[in-house]
Amino acid sequence: MQTKIVTVSVTERLSTVEDIMTLGRVRHMPVVHGGKLVGVLSHRDLLRASLSELGSFGTETRRAFLHVIEIDQVMARPPITIGPRAAIQLAARLMADHRIGCLPVVDGDELVGLITETDILHWVAGVAPDRAPE
Repeated sequence: MQTKIVTVSVTERLSTVEDIMTLGRVRHMPVVHGGKLVGVLSHRDLLRASLSELGSFGTETRRAFLHVIEIDQVMARPPITIGPRAAIQLAARLMADHRIGCLPVVDGDELVGLITETDILHWVAGVAPDRAPE
């Protein structure tokens, strides 16, 4: 589980999220409102939003489009979550059943981590995430 999580506010624009995802090499971002988890935005959601509307337009037009769209319009909600003491097998099953790439880990109402497909693969391979080759 990753505990250093980049979150984004529900009021942010998709252009901001695209920048964060690109610069930070992040594929999933928990979406918060008033400190509470309200959804998850994936790189796939971002691509789906931009491709569905702007498949044949240039970069500037696509960026302008992403700037006017709020995260609330494309994020997955309600978020499917898991508790910090849940078995990794349950996390894998939830991700497979719901066809999602990450699970926010919540303790009560507090977001404490994020588990991704890569985390599960590291566990299956017996490789510590901090020692995995890039």
